[in-house]
Amino acid sequence: MSHFGCKDGVLIRTINVEEYEQVKKFLAGSFFKDEPLASSSGEDFQKCNEEEDDKFNRSMIEQGTCIVALDEHNPERIIGCVIAGVLVPSSLDSFAAQALAAKDNIWGKMVTLLMKASVEGNVYERYGVSKVLLSHMTTVDPSMRGKGLGTRLAAALMEVGRIKGYEVMIAFCSSFYSARQKRAMGMECIYSLAYADYKDESGEVIFKPPAPHTHLQFLAIRL
Repeated sequence: MSHFGCKDGVLIRTINVEEYEQVKKFLAGSFFKDEPLASSSGEDFQKCNEEEDDKFNRSMIEQGTCIVALDEHNPERIIGCVIAGVLVPSSLDSFAAQALAAKDNIWGKMVTLLMKASVEGNVYERYGVSKVLLSHMTTVDPSMRGKGLGTRLAAALMEVGRIKGYEVMIAFCSSFYSARQKRAMGMECIYSLAYADYKDESGEVIFKPPAPHTHLQFLAIRL
C-alpha cells in the first residue's frame, strides 16, 4: 500500500482489493449519480454489466493504481477515489466483444463511444508508447467538492504512474467539469466529439446529457 500524505483532515492512499465492495457502494452514490451519460439515461449503469465491470475494476485495484481519499477522523468514510489501471492496444478486443453483447443498454453504448474515441485518438501512435495509464473513474463526495480534492487525487495518480514507469496517462471525460479539472493539470485534449453529432443508425442522437456537458473529451499527458 502506498500513502500520499494527510492534509486538511484527508488521508490519501492506494486501495486494497478487500475494500472493493465499499468503494463500489461509494461509486454508486457519488460517481454514477452525477456522471452525465449514466445519470441522464434513466438506467442503473452498475447493473448493466455488473460481473464484467466488477472484474475489470478489481483487476485495476490489483495493479496498485487505484486511490482512495479517507476522512482522517473517520477512516471508514470514503470521501473520494480514483479507479485507474493500465491499458494496451489489445484491451480494445475484450471491450469490443462486451460492448456488442450489451449494445442496447447504457453500459454497452458508453463503452462503444469510448472505443470510438480510443481508436480515433490513437494515443499509442501519437505518443509512441505501448501502454498507458487510464484514469477510469474519479469522484469526490459532494460535501468535499470545490476544495481541490479531485486535483489531489489526480496528482497522486500521476505519481503512481511515474513510480511504476508509465509514460502517459489518459482520461475519457464525459463531464465538462472533469475535463476542465484535468486540463488545468496540464492534460491535452487529443480527441473531442459533440454528443449532438453522435447518432445511431436511424439518425437519433444517442446521448442527451444536460448542459454544460456537450462533448466527450479524450485527454492525455506525458508523465
